[in-house]
Amino acid sequence: MQKIPMTAGGLTRLEDELRRLKSEDRPAVIRAIAEARSHGDLSENAEYHAARERQSFIEGRILELEDLISSAEVIDPASLSGDTVKFGAHVQLVDEETEKESLYQIVGAHEADIKQARISISSPLAKALIGKSVGDSVSVPAPGGDRTYEVLSVTYK
Repeated sequence: MQKIPMTAGGLTRLEDELRRLKSEDRPAVIRAIAEARSHGDLSENAEYHAARERQSFIEGRILELEDLISSAEVIDPASLSGDTVKFGAHVQLVDEETEKESLYQIVGAHEADIKQARISISSPLAKALIGKSVGDSVSVPAPGGDRTYEVLSVTYK
């Protein structure tokens, strides 16, 4: 089985979602199915079909989360150090064309969230950054053409 790199925070979020699905969402959908069944003819019962579809989604997500959690290899970025970009690094970049600065953390694919500046290790930007040091420039393919960034800092928190 292939291990999936993940931060401790990412694993905690997945475990919390799994706990919520099992303890809240699954029982709620079972109650909804029972309620819909009490309304009679199931062949034309939209509530019943919607609840069954929701149940199917929940059960699938539970299986997916259990698989992810069992395959997780937790890497603590705080235990890492150095000046090259690796998994878990917080990387400050400057776009060489616009001079706009950005700060990203490189995390596992299942915990990436661009709104919180966490990018997947498998994203084009992260792939270009791995192994780079402060002062290095990287070129990243983008829909509007290649973007070039300079690494300003690399930290592990």
